[in-house]
Amino acid sequence: MGKRKDLKKKARLSIRQSYWRAVSVCFLIAMMTTTYPATTTFFGFHAVSGGILGEPSGLSDLSNSDVMMQIAGQFDSVENVLQAVPRPVIEAGGLVVDICTSASSFLFSVLRAVNAFISEEPGPAAVFLVVGVILSLLAKIFISNILKIGEHRFFMETRKYGQTQIAKIFFLYKLRCIWHPAWVMLCRSVCQTLWNLTIAGGIIKHYEYSMIPFILAENPKIGRKKAFMLSKQMMRNNKWKLFLLDLSFLGWRLVSLLTLGILDFLLVNPYMAGCKTEFYFSLRRNYVLSRCSGYEYLNDPYLEHVPSEDELLISKALYDDSQGPYTKISYFAPEQYPVFLFSVQPPARAVRDPVKAQRKYDWISYIFLFFVFSILGWILEILASLLRNGVLPEQMILSGPWLPLYGICGVILLLFIKRFSRKPVLVFALNFAIYSVASYLSSWLFEIGLGLQVRDYDNYFLNLNGRIYLGGSTALALLGCAFLYYIAPRLTDWFLKRSRGERVLTCLALTCLGIADVVFTILTKI
Repeated sequence: MGKRKDLKKKARLSIRQSYWRAVSVCFLIAMMTTTYPATTTFFGFHAVSGGILGEPSGLSDLSNSDVMMQIAGQFDSVENVLQAVPRPVIEAGGLVVDICTSASSFLFSVLRAVNAFISEEPGPAAVFLVVGVILSLLAKIFISNILKIGEHRFFMETRKYGQTQIAKIFFLYKLRCIWHPAWVMLCRSVCQTLWNLTIAGGIIKHYEYSMIPFILAENPKIGRKKAFMLSKQMMRNNKWKLFLLDLSFLGWRLVSLLTLGILDFLLVNPYMAGCKTEFYFSLRRNYVLSRCSGYEYLNDPYLEHVPSEDELLISKALYDDSQGPYTKISYFAPEQYPVFLFSVQPPARAVRDPVKAQRKYDWISYIFLFFVFSILGWILEILASLLRNGVLPEQMILSGPWLPLYGICGVILLLFIKRFSRKPVLVFALNFAIYSVASYLSSWLFEIGLGLQVRDYDNYFLNLNGRIYLGGSTALALLGCAFLYYIAPRLTDWFLKRSRGERVLTCLALTCLGIADVVFTILTKI
């Protein structure tokens, strides 16, 4: 009991000095993975049970609980049991399922595909559902699992380095070290899934494998067998302790359900992540001091020991250029981990000068970025629909592969919001407002002018007349931040390397194609 209190006290102290960064990291992880489903439910990222907000209008609108009910209905024995359960109890259970799960998870993508093959004749919809399953699997392997390791790395560093940057969650991408950690995490997921079939074994293995993401965050190059062995050895006689630590948050979880994930978003998620990080370091410290088998693979001493300025200067002087590319551009950022001393170094091509979000753009670059962001928005809407629902969007505004709304908002960001780039929270809020207003007005205009219902979010939490909802505006605001801080500057650097003639011809061709598409759409719709 006393040790749990000490862990929680240390976690509170480490989180307090970088509270908003910790909240932002957990928020980003929730948006991009399925780690914190209650948070995504609060932001309304997936439909809720049809019995609560009305009957769903199609397969793409089915909530997680609806999918489970339809599959259960295929079995007579299960259906008979469900018919005996009062309707309010089923609706309440459906709401809990929707809050505690994520619609974009691989499991529910598989269930949607199974449901389509059972209840309908195989056709194009079933094919797209299979594509959605494949995309969900790839997203889990190369995005969700990698970002989870990055989240652990952030909390591991922020204990000692109070100015750890939010971008630390992407550290494996920067290191170009993705395949090996992805393989280890995939093996962990497969083993966990197989053990889950035994129920009791699944619970035991969940805790036995729980240290693997932390170990990979410390040493991304560690072998699969060594990672599993270390986690198993570290958790020997400690599974019950971690179980009790999880159990101690049960009350917070129940209160968070009542707040639809608001408490998770603001407190519980970063607090639990901080506590589990402290738990890992307590096990790690004992394991290394005991010189147990494989302790040398826990090879990042700077997570526990913050080097002094003299140590950094000496290390810099002795730095071997052949082991990494940081010699010329590294600097001693106050209260940040010395990245040039990390055991894994990125290739030279991966180390670039910092992105300048406040850079200036000429008129040709604005035209180019307008079309780039329009095309990017179209691609993301297609992928989001396939990942979430397993179907393509019912209709697009234009025939071509672009959505001008994204391009317009992107240009607005560069023209008016760029000046606030040093205040990312304000930039996010302004992005949220711009995208919400633009999406609502565009949907309203198309409904009034052309009689087209471009978007229908009636079955989503916190929607406004079915035209926008909180989760969609949040996702677009995050996309706008990525465009302002990274995509636009990097693409412009690449674009300006072309000759002026090439740049003008590219923009002219895109403009002609865009105008032709608009004219064609107007003529066909009218």
